[in-house]
Amino acid sequence: MDKMWSGRFSEASSSLLDDFNASIMYDRRLYKEDIEGSLAHAAMLQAQGILNSDELKAIQEGMAQVLQEIESGEFEWKISDEDLHMAIEKRLTSIIGDVGGKLHTARSRNDQVAVDFRRYVLRKDREIAQLLKSLLEVIVAIAEEHTSTLLPGMTHLQHAQPINFGFHMLAYASMFKRDIERFEDSRRRNNISPLGCAALAGTPHNINREMTAETLGFDSVSVNCLDTVSDRDFALEILFNISTMMMHISRLSEEIIMWSSYEFGFVELSDAYSTGSSIMPQKKNPDVPELLRGKTGRVNGNLIALLTVMKGLPLAYNKDTQEDKEGVFDSIDTAEISLEILREALKTMTVKTENMEKACQKGHLTATDLADYLVEKCGVPFRETHFISGKAVARSEALGIDISEMSFEELKKIDGRINEDVMPYLVLRNSMNARQSQGATATVRTKEQVEFFKEYIKGLNI
Repeated sequence: MDKMWSGRFSEASSSLLDDFNASIMYDRRLYKEDIEGSLAHAAMLQAQGILNSDELKAIQEGMAQVLQEIESGEFEWKISDEDLHMAIEKRLTSIIGDVGGKLHTARSRNDQVAVDFRRYVLRKDREIAQLLKSLLEVIVAIAEEHTSTLLPGMTHLQHAQPINFGFHMLAYASMFKRDIERFEDSRRRNNISPLGCAALAGTPHNINREMTAETLGFDSVSVNCLDTVSDRDFALEILFNISTMMMHISRLSEEIIMWSSYEFGFVELSDAYSTGSSIMPQKKNPDVPELLRGKTGRVNGNLIALLTVMKGLPLAYNKDTQEDKEGVFDSIDTAEISLEILREALKTMTVKTENMEKACQKGHLTATDLADYLVEKCGVPFRETHFISGKAVARSEALGIDISEMSFEELKKIDGRINEDVMPYLVLRNSMNARQSQGATATVRTKEQVEFFKEYIKGLNI
């Protein structure tokens, strides 16, 4: 009967219950947050006259020893202690005696875990945003190098219009920028302290919640204790943010997988971030982007799992909430290594510009430019020009050439209003550079976007 809550029980817990009930084998990664929260709480209790200075000093020195034991690997984590809070408090009490038992005055494990877990998630919001910033720097550097590199822009995975590779990569920069903003928004919104809410209804002790909030780096204290001890929106938000980010990573990974195939031949991953086949010696497999694509399903599952846990819980704390951490820990670990390896794979990736530009000569990418010519130079309604351009594509197909290779004579046969000044409209690079509306693909506009992202990165305070 060594449980700290066992006073009203006459039988010891079964070992099966200990195994089923305990969270200590995974929530122990919150040990720093737990010790920091306890030290802030103890300092507040002393300031409020609930502890004396000698008791505070004993707690501080005892906690320093506990921290040293944990970080050196000496600390014994036991299933029977249930969770890290009980394990740390029990060890503290064994070091400093009964004074250790005073630390839990005006505090419950409910607000204690809410503080620990929230601070951990807030820290990871920032760390993931920092990793995203590092990835963004690599993508923008690639884009800056390729503002003139022609690439077939696609819709429905069909050749559509000529763009440049830098413009394409900046589309992903835009996605990852939004991801950074989501993590930063979540961190600001959830940076409130649960400490002092106790089990659910607050405490009769004369505590100072603002003091502990300031000590722990929170912006403010929570408004309603009943909500606070059962709130896991911050955990759901980081899971959603990670799922959205990994969806973006998965989309980029899918393109890298296609681009690195012989059918496309647009990029080549370095040997350091590729693998081979156990039976086919010629193979160079894009395992990194494939795994990144696959891990997206994993983090999506963690989000759905916690949403399902929370959907039916009455106020306030319920043991179901113990299921909040493993999925969050797993998604965070997945996000961090995914961002790191994607950054390095992109940094070492070879871009095959000649193959990209050669691919632009397939699929009649300048067909829309012929229609635009007829609108601008001949005053033909666009719906009619669309039909005329379609006939030109059909004729190109019959001749076995791309529309960009058609002669003026062939075009004139299709519609007599076409003059020789049509020819520059069919040049692929001219087509790309003609698109100069704000945010468009023209090299000059892509360079503006590069500068925008460089200034954005420079201004990030994370």
